[in-house]
Amino acid sequence: MFARVWIPDAEEVWKSAELTKDYKNGDSSLQLTLEDGSSIEHKLDPKTKNLPYLRNPDILVGENDLTALSYLHEPAVLHNLKVRFIDSKLIYTYCGIVLVAINPYETLPIYGTDIINAYSGQNMGDMDPHIFAVAEEAYKQMARDERNQSIIVSGESGAGKTVSAKYAMRYFATVSGSASEANVEEKVLASNPIMEAIGNAKTTRNDNSSRFGKYIEIGFDNRYRIIGANMRTYLLEKSRVVFQADEERNYHIFYQLCASAHLPELKALKLSSANDFLYTRQGRSPVIDGVDDTKELCTTRNAFTLLGINESYQMGLFQVLAAILHLGNVEIKDKDADSSIIAPNNRHLMAFCDLVGVTYQDMSQWLCHRKLKTAMETYIKPLPRLQATNARDALAKHIYAKMFNWIVEHVNKALITSIKQHSFIGVLDIYGYGLVSFDHFFQLMPCPSPLQMPKGSDDSWAQKLYNTHLKTCSLFEKPRMSNRAFIIQHFADKVEYQCDGFLEKNKDTVNEEQINVMKASKFDLLVELFLDEEKATSPVGQAPGTGGRTRLSVKPDKSRTSATSKEHKKTVGCQFRNSLQILMETLNATTPHYVRCIKPNDFKQPFSFDPKRAVQQLRACGVLETIRISAAGFPSRWTYQEFFSRYRVLMKQKDVLPDKKMTCKNVLEKLVQDQDKYQFGKTKIFFRAGQVAYLEKLRADKLRAACIRIQKTIRCWLARKKYLRKRSAAITIQRFTRGYQARCLVKFMRRTRAATVIQKFQRMYVERKRYRQKQAAALAMQTILRAYMARQKYQALLREHKALIIQKYVRGWLARRWYKRCLRAIVYLQCCLRRMRAKRELKKLKIEARSVEHFKKLNIGMENKIMQLQRKIDEQNKENRVISEKLISLETTHTAESERMRGELSRLRGAEEEARNNANRVTSMLEELERLRRELSIAQQEKKTIEDWAQTYRDEMEQMVAELKDQNGLLKTEKNDLNRLIQEQSQQMTEKMARAITEQTQQLQMDLNEERSHYQNLLTEHRRLEDKYDDLKEEMASSNVAKPGHRRTDSTHSSNESEYTYNSEFAESEEGSRAAEDVTRGIDTSLTLKLQKRLTELEQEKQSLRNELENKEEQFQRARARDDAEHKKARGAELEYESLKRQELESENKKLKHDLAEMRQSLLGNAAAGAGAPGSPAYKVLLDQLNASCEELEVRKEEVLILRSQLVSQKEAMQHKETMTEPSHYVEDVSKLKDSDELKQAYIGLKETNRLLESQMQTQRRSYDNEMEALRGELQNVKEENNRQQQLLAQNLQLPPEARIEASLQHEITRLTNENLDLMEQLEKQDRTIRKLKKQLKVYSKRIGEMGAGQTEGQTSPGQMVDEPIRPVNIPRREKDFQGMLEYKKEDELKLVKNLILELKPRGVAVNLIPGLPAYILFMCLRHADYVNDDQKVRTLLTSIINSIKKILKKRGDDFETVSFWLSNTCRFLHCLKQYSGDEAFMKHNTSRQNEHSLSNFDLAEYRQVISDLAIQIYQQLIKCMENILQPMIVSGMLEHETIQGVSGVKPTGLRKRTSSIADEGTYTLDSILRQLGSFHSTMCQHGTDPELIKQVVKQQFYIIGAVTLNNLLLRKDMCSWSKGMQIRYNVSQLEEWLRDKSLMLCGAKETLEPLIQAAQLLQVKKKTDEDAEAICSMCHALTTSQIVKVLNLYTPVNEFEERVSVAFIRTIQTRLRDRCETPQLLMDTKMIYPVTFPFNPSSLALETIQIPSSLNLGFLTRV
Repeated sequence: MFARVWIPDAEEVWKSAELTKDYKNGDSSLQLTLEDGSSIEHKLDPKTKNLPYLRNPDILVGENDLTALSYLHEPAVLHNLKVRFIDSKLIYTYCGIVLVAINPYETLPIYGTDIINAYSGQNMGDMDPHIFAVAEEAYKQMARDERNQSIIVSGESGAGKTVSAKYAMRYFATVSGSASEANVEEKVLASNPIMEAIGNAKTTRNDNSSRFGKYIEIGFDNRYRIIGANMRTYLLEKSRVVFQADEERNYHIFYQLCASAHLPELKALKLSSANDFLYTRQGRSPVIDGVDDTKELCTTRNAFTLLGINESYQMGLFQVLAAILHLGNVEIKDKDADSSIIAPNNRHLMAFCDLVGVTYQDMSQWLCHRKLKTAMETYIKPLPRLQATNARDALAKHIYAKMFNWIVEHVNKALITSIKQHSFIGVLDIYGYGLVSFDHFFQLMPCPSPLQMPKGSDDSWAQKLYNTHLKTCSLFEKPRMSNRAFIIQHFADKVEYQCDGFLEKNKDTVNEEQINVMKASKFDLLVELFLDEEKATSPVGQAPGTGGRTRLSVKPDKSRTSATSKEHKKTVGCQFRNSLQILMETLNATTPHYVRCIKPNDFKQPFSFDPKRAVQQLRACGVLETIRISAAGFPSRWTYQEFFSRYRVLMKQKDVLPDKKMTCKNVLEKLVQDQDKYQFGKTKIFFRAGQVAYLEKLRADKLRAACIRIQKTIRCWLARKKYLRKRSAAITIQRFTRGYQARCLVKFMRRTRAATVIQKFQRMYVERKRYRQKQAAALAMQTILRAYMARQKYQALLREHKALIIQKYVRGWLARRWYKRCLRAIVYLQCCLRRMRAKRELKKLKIEARSVEHFKKLNIGMENKIMQLQRKIDEQNKENRVISEKLISLETTHTAESERMRGELSRLRGAEEEARNNANRVTSMLEELERLRRELSIAQQEKKTIEDWAQTYRDEMEQMVAELKDQNGLLKTEKNDLNRLIQEQSQQMTEKMARAITEQTQQLQMDLNEERSHYQNLLTEHRRLEDKYDDLKEEMASSNVAKPGHRRTDSTHSSNESEYTYNSEFAESEEGSRAAEDVTRGIDTSLTLKLQKRLTELEQEKQSLRNELENKEEQFQRARARDDAEHKKARGAELEYESLKRQELESENKKLKHDLAEMRQSLLGNAAAGAGAPGSPAYKVLLDQLNASCEELEVRKEEVLILRSQLVSQKEAMQHKETMTEPSHYVEDVSKLKDSDELKQAYIGLKETNRLLESQMQTQRRSYDNEMEALRGELQNVKEENNRQQQLLAQNLQLPPEARIEASLQHEITRLTNENLDLMEQLEKQDRTIRKLKKQLKVYSKRIGEMGAGQTEGQTSPGQMVDEPIRPVNIPRREKDFQGMLEYKKEDELKLVKNLILELKPRGVAVNLIPGLPAYILFMCLRHADYVNDDQKVRTLLTSIINSIKKILKKRGDDFETVSFWLSNTCRFLHCLKQYSGDEAFMKHNTSRQNEHSLSNFDLAEYRQVISDLAIQIYQQLIKCMENILQPMIVSGMLEHETIQGVSGVKPTGLRKRTSSIADEGTYTLDSILRQLGSFHSTMCQHGTDPELIKQVVKQQFYIIGAVTLNNLLLRKDMCSWSKGMQIRYNVSQLEEWLRDKSLMLCGAKETLEPLIQAAQLLQVKKKTDEDAEAICSMCHALTTSQIVKVLNLYTPVNEFEERVSVAFIRTIQTRLRDRCETPQLLMDTKMIYPVTFPFNPSSLALETIQIPSSLNLGFLTRV
């Protein structure tokens, strides 16, 4: 392999070539081969014999730092920049201390907030080159070294200087924030649109070229937050106001005004199109593509407003600008050879005078004349037209310059602050220079100061320069062909200057009389612009924060006029020199940082690189000079460990010593003979230029030899493997051939045997068919004969059967007729006899009834007998009715039967008559029969014919049926195919629907997660605002306190209504005192006025809300009184009705009990012997069970009645209490409110509470009505049961004694059992209902109690109880043993939270005690407060807990152990509140004992939400704390550390040293990350954190690891290589192994690493063909298109055997991925936190088993 060199080229500047023949000393030429394959002969310079520059190895091409190149020369630098810019789309490159920035002419997504966050806090060499890296370095050095910084941005016009400076300021504004609420950073950024509008213009090379130099000082306080800014401007290009070259424009502001001339507010300016004005149409390019000047003016005006320049000032400035345009259109004509004149009533001059407020006569006079002063007299001299035009243009330039300085001054006023400036960072943007052969004076000023020659000319000045500098200064030259030009040798190149008009331009004079006219203007703003500058001072003497124009102090000699005149006589050279001097003094006092902007082409084409233009700028801006300086020393530097790792392949085993430094020395002495080529340092080896390339060549040769040996061995192995494969294939072919022949023989034998079998069965089939045909014929004949005989026999039997039926019916009718006649006669005789006896008995009874004594005797016991007789009479009446009905039905049946018989007889008689007639017709019918026989024979013949036709038709039909069967078969096949297709489509539709449902479910889950994330982000924002509010209160307090250093810390308010205030804290150091003083002095006056105004508005709003609240209260009281009156009336009536129903029910029950007792006594008294008889042992057992059931039923009923009565009384008491106590407490609460926001919040809360109470009362009223309806239904059921029992008793009395007893007993047992079961079920339902109602009552009483406590007197009504204070319902039950509660006194509450929360050490509790012990103890205290029904105690305890947890987290929020401990305890406390809440949903897993420990009086659902929000905040704090710990480890452990030693090749580094991949002391490795993850996991497990919560934390940890790693990979070119991809995949596998060890593979953590895994795979896969592109697109589904393209662009080979990714392949990837719908964001959001959930996790630990250790100092707690 021959060397590769660079040779000069006219088009490409430098061209790559390769030697085809070794060079020998004395050769005059080199034989080379170009990259296109052509061969050339390169002639060497015969004088110098200098050889061409050598090319760097390919692995060094594309380096981030040009000083890392082994060969440092111009072609290497140019090629490196081109490769990075064209191939990798990287626009930034380091060159030592300089950042080279190439303008891409395209918007790149590398300036977002995510990129800023990625570079924030990083070392400059640890990330890819970027303007943000330079800004971060300046910011870091300012904070570390306490020294002001400067960023010097230079470059040609259109190279991107202004944009680079803008991004640097944006970086400072983003990372530092603001020290006040004045939004200084927004104002700093808002100054850019203003300065671009008035100071930028379109040139041939740049659409937005800065035509002035500016130096912006961004001020910081002692905490390095932006407090203000100051802008200095240098040498505005005033000539552009009056003249523009072709394809250029004037300043943007003029075109913005012309484009917006149609606006109503701009009508007075009398503007029109830009083509109508001389000052805007000279460049003939009034429009910039893609720029809307109207919108740009809106942006400019908004920026003016933001910076405090109000609308009136803006219109004044626009008025001045419009006047300049009209002034340019003033036409000056020749009057004669030496004078000029302006036509009368010139409309543009009149417009100018109207706009600036001067007289037309004065202005026209002094535009064409000037005043000359001598020692004694003053003359007015007319001006020629050319001089008058120049004077007009000079006035326009002067007005614009004054306006420019005025705007800069006011911008600075808006950016200054009263806070003391501690340090600043300056950003210098000097407008672009031009690389042209002839340069103008206004673009670059020569170094010699201008000469003062009143009567001199350009020629004399040129001769003076020749005489003075031509022989004495080597940098000054004279052109050969000109006597009016000179050449100056600049740092960049030689520039020739023309002297035509040099002195006149240098004077930059303005007519003094014109200035006086301007000062006499009636336009205030114009007068302000032309005020004397005596009050102005030089920027050197300005105070911090007052910047703007560059002015020099002027001595007020003689008179005002002379001072002004002297000021106006300053030359441009003098102004430039003064500005340069001030600028250099400022820069020398700061630490500089350099940014060199390069313009890649002159056509503004995106990512197009012109080598000629680039090399010109590289030579001019000093980059190549920096390279030359670096090349003269030791540009390449290696640590000993890096050198050893890289060049270990060049060492033999015996050369490797334990001391790496000695090993490197020994190897270098063998490899490099010239010891001047390298030097050994303490920790590094320094190499001269070219030595790294030499070592890389040795390394490549060694690796190539090793590769050849490996290839040889592999090829041998492949050849042998191929031979063995062929041999095996031949054997296999033989085996299959022989097998095939054997199978053919077997097949022939099988066919022969099969033919014999087929013949046998065919013959058998023929014979069997013949036999079956004969058999079928015989059977058919037998069948016909037997059928005929059977039909004959059937006809005979049928006739005999019909005759028997007729006989049966006739005989039956005669017998029934005789029986009915006899029955009627007997019944008639019985009736007559009974009537006679009844008459006799009636006669007797009538006689006895007349006797009084007999009536009295019979009256004894007559009542019961009457009842019995009445009952018997009723029964007999019923029987009589039944018998009568039967008789009637019998008579009806008899009558119907008689009629039917008569009809039958008539029918038989008619049949007899018809038979006689038929006998006469027999003869005629015989004749008819003969005729029919003849017809029958004819019909038989026809039948035969028809049968023949039918046979033919049948054959045709059979054929048709066969065809139809075939078609049917085809149709069936098609049907089956269609069914199969339908089934497939149905299956596809089912799968599609399943996928759609799955996607919809996933979308819903994503929406739910988004809602959770949004809610949790709101909690985070709420917490941030609370902290900000506390900080503001601290600042306000510190500003109002007399003693310095005294600060007050406000308490953290819980989301409930309680508040705690903590004592003030005093600063202990002088630094704190100084900080407080600075803050006190730094309070912005405008902010104070705004706050005072806002306070007044809030007071007014507060008063109005208070008045509105009072009106609402009065309306509410009147409505409540009216509703209560109506409710009392209705309630009294309902209670009276209920009492009456209850009394009736009790009387009915007593009556039933009495009847049941009598029945039992009668049963026992009439008992008979026998096992089942009453009185037997079995009967007594049943009776005892019945008695026990009745007693239990009685107890349950009494309890139900007691509960109902007490429930009613409590409802009445609560309603009455609400009516009497609510308004007064509302008034008290209103009087306690201190702020209008609190008043508004309280009023809203009051309205919501009222609505809630009203809805709850309506719900209770409806439930009460439903209950009353149920009681009425129950009463009706009891009545029906009573009636049924009475009927049953009456029926049982009629039964025999034994059956009566058994039936009644069985029925009673069944009834009582069913009733008992029903009542028990109802009782359980009522118990649950009562428990819920009790909790609701306590909630309502708590809310009412919060408004105030008052005693009221109630009124009683017949159905209403006296109102009493609400207390728990006491049901007379067996006493229970309550455990698991802790009692404390009210005054011990602070001690409780102090010992258990504020001063508790998590480590001791987590190691020695049960997890979650503080949560259990706090809940046990809460249980006791609930048990004693102390609402105030419950609220204060919960509020104290919440506030104390917030305080300890605010104090120790950076301690992971503390945050984890309280996250676990907060979740456990939340689970306890759910587990013991009494809700069935949370009681499924409880034991019976745990259910007994449920809260009985209070519903704490609202507090559960508050505690859940607190847990979310703690979780977010935990994630933040964990992120702060992991952040420094991730990049080093996942990317930089070489986990697999020897895989990653270390590349040489430049001046900006990156972190080594070799693990040194203090360097984080992957093991460090794993140990930290294990520490996190073990800590959370020790604290008893819920397993599901641990999974969420681990998932968040892995997301942070993956996101940070991927972001750094996307911003570091040196990490994008094949070997680094292997390292990343190995590291990810170690993380997955950690997940497996912890049983966390299903927690979703592995999925969060998917983007990183795919990025690592992307680094390792093949990247050449279209198939590779397709594979990459399908593989990298978790990466965005921009991320994939970025990785491919950054991919860098570490070894020479790897290949770069071609541009065509990257474009193919982009084409395939262009249809993806995704965000264009490049980096992952490292601040994203997954929404957290807290699944319910009940505890199996019984509260009564918990013991409190003495180490907690909780002896004041009492166990209950």
